[in-house]
Amino acid sequence: MLRGNVDDIIAFLAVARERSFTRAAAQLGVSQSALSHAIRGLEERLGLRLLTRTTRRVAPTEAGERLIREVGPKVEEIETELEALTELREKPAGTVRITATDHVADTILWPKLAPFLSEYPDIKVEISVDFGLTDIVAGRFDAGVRDGEQVEKDMIAVRIGPDFRFAVVGAPSYFTSRPAPRTPRDLVRHTCVNLRLTSAGGMYAWEFEKDGRELQVRVDGQVAFNGSNQMLAAALDGFGLAYLPEDAVRPHIEAGRLVRVLEDWCPPCPGFHLYYPSRRQSSPAFRLLVEALRYRG
Repeated sequence: MLRGNVDDIIAFLAVARERSFTRAAAQLGVSQSALSHAIRGLEERLGLRLLTRTTRRVAPTEAGERLIREVGPKVEEIETELEALTELREKPAGTVRITATDHVADTILWPKLAPFLSEYPDIKVEISVDFGLTDIVAGRFDAGVRDGEQVEKDMIAVRIGPDFRFAVVGAPSYFTSRPAPRTPRDLVRHTCVNLRLTSAGGMYAWEFEKDGRELQVRVDGQVAFNGSNQMLAAALDGFGLAYLPEDAVRPHIEAGRLVRVLEDWCPPCPGFHLYYPSRRQSSPAFRLLVEALRYRG
């Protein structure tokens, strides 16, 4: 019975993780009908319903949740150990999955990964872009990227970039009929470009600090995005103030396309860190990638 269940359990875990037969089928490289057949077969053999299916969503049942909780980590351990066997090959191989923001992916990850991947053609890297502070364990990512203040204590953190600052900016046209904000609290009277944190479900509260005083301000505006590139475009088009990494807006400030405000309320932040579970059994490919990304100042 075990031999017949392993592939079907992997199929179930993929659907439960993605909450979608379409995405899971694409990830596994099988048809949706084959995937449905595999999970129905597993449910029939167990005599239990593992997934609830509607026209709009797929979710695990109580039995499905137990299977995810108890069996999922064991399957992941097996996959990790199999990847570790690539030590015995002449060339490291395997897939590394990372979640990060678009800004980090563009400015830190890709510039370092491009030469790394050219050197190690058997290593594959998948980067998932989001601002949601994704649970990397639940999402089955090998690692994530956050700034130093956001890394949880039970994670191993490796600095991959220098300290940085955020900047509040707006197009010159935006300020033609509005005074510039003097303090962060003035932002509640301004139109701002919002950032939605997809996993948290809410809007990001802009964070400020000056002379030891910390403030968080929830802003409002006509548009919201879950990516910094779109926020920058909206700010350049005059749709409001945006809160973005300084290095992303600096060329536009220098060219006069954006005006910076509240600069004294935006102190340096700890640099971005790659983080991963301390209990993770690292594959050779993953260890090489970490060293390639490590910030050496």
